[in-house]
Amino acid sequence: MILKDREPLPLEKIYPYALRLLTGRDYTVARLRQKLSARGVAERDLEEVIVRLQREGWLDDKRYAERFAESALSSGRFYGARLRMEMRRKGFAVDVVAEALAPLLAESDEISEARSAAERRYPGFSYSAASDRDRCRVVGFLQRRGYGFSAIMTALRTEE
Repeated sequence: MILKDREPLPLEKIYPYALRLLTGRDYTVARLRQKLSARGVAERDLEEVIVRLQREGWLDDKRYAERFAESALSSGRFYGARLRMEMRRKGFAVDVVAEALAPLLAESDEISEARSAAERRYPGFSYSAASDRDRCRVVGFLQRRGYGFSAIMTALRTEE
């Protein structure tokens, strides 16, 4: 099956198309720029639409970064370095990532967060009673989430 190439969007349809994208979910400026460029939007028109969306409040990297970081931390999906990496992959600028994460990471306790994530994923896990294989599995899980090794070991060895 051969797919037809999409035709470039006409100028009067760029803004409604971008709004339609943003009603479905949030986008970073970088990701929206990619989506519009893929549709053949000229650079001049692209910048004009992005500035208009930002001015009207539809497109705000800072707001999106704060919501994404808060959601990732509260769900235990990502923490620390991994969260920074995921946010950069989504297209957030370094300063936006730093600004969004500073207050959230300052008020969270990495050790208790790591303990909580381990308990959610591995209920009843006891580091002292676990086999080496199970210890490696739990430590690896927490490291992939972005927790530091010393925080992981403190969290797992501390019995509550």
